[in-house]
Amino acid sequence: MIYNEIRRSTHAVRVGNVQIGGNAPLAIQSMTNTDTHDVAATLAQIRALEAAGCDVVRMTVPDVAAADSIFAIKEAGVGIPLVADIHFDYRVALACAERGVDKIRINPGNIGEDAHVRAVADACRARGIPIRIGVNGGSLEKEILAKYGAPTAEALAESGLYHAALLQKCDFEDIVISIKSSDVQTMIAANRILAEKTRYPLHLGVTEAGGEQMGSIKSAIGIGALLADGIGDTLRVSLTADPVAEIAAAKRILSALSVEGQCGLNIVSCPTCGRTKIDLIALAARFEAAARAEGLMDLPLRVALMGCAVNGPGEAREADLGICGGSGEALLIARGEILRKIPEEDVIPVLISELKKRKSGAT
Repeated sequence: MIYNEIRRSTHAVRVGNVQIGGNAPLAIQSMTNTDTHDVAATLAQIRALEAAGCDVVRMTVPDVAAADSIFAIKEAGVGIPLVADIHFDYRVALACAERGVDKIRINPGNIGEDAHVRAVADACRARGIPIRIGVNGGSLEKEILAKYGAPTAEALAESGLYHAALLQKCDFEDIVISIKSSDVQTMIAANRILAEKTRYPLHLGVTEAGGEQMGSIKSAIGIGALLADGIGDTLRVSLTADPVAEIAAAKRILSALSVEGQCGLNIVSCPTCGRTKIDLIALAARFEAAARAEGLMDLPLRVALMGCAVNGPGEAREADLGICGGSGEALLIARGEILRKIPEEDVIPVLISELKKRKSGAT
């Protein structure tokens, strides 16, 4: 799939040195889980996220003292865009804008009267800072919740559009909308409604998704379903885990969808059956570990690990590189061409060597 061929057309929003929306690549986001007042710990986590491939980092800013951390982190030379997560106190948003934050995440409905919303919009407009509207089931307005009786997809979408309208009244258009739910189907449906009714960029994610394994599955379903429809401009995989794990999960989702320009190594391997004469289960696990250790997982290539001649040659023919297993040996295949036979024990070293050649050729 070439994502841009089916992608929903959106406005472009600039977040520091990263563009969200328009025809820009999908931006991967995460959020620090350190105490933002602890500059050293927060800075270390931001740098770890950036090294893992994160494009934009959000951090909670509960008070003006925490806003001071933004200035300190910027002064330390961090280049990745920083997003301030603000709730309730509009004065904290103003402080973050003054201290050079790259984007502000608010729920306009929970920062008070219209004058407060206008003050934030004015401060952000003056500095070219976009605002991300964040809506989830716990933040719905009482009127909308009463209207629908529950945080339904329609209720969440209406809330997001209502908040966008509040900012529009303040002559502010540099907006990203995020509608999240812990219920995957609700999240998908809400974003589909938004995609039909607005051209603002959409930030995708399943909130409170759970631990690394279950959370990754929920996120892959929710985010993946929308991306497959051409909906989405930036994403966060929310996990109860080390934030760095969120980046790896996001990359896997993009790779599974073969999103052009952002898919890493796409490993295709058969589930094995009684015809398999090669230890493919162990081989697949060892190959991925070796590719990761060698820094090859970012290569935008398809590698097929097939166990026998029934589906193997066909799948391997579609891959940039692959093997088709036999009894204690395998055929090495590249784009449908059989290169040679290799012993089973040489499969991983040969595949890694071939990938390194392609990596050096690309650079």
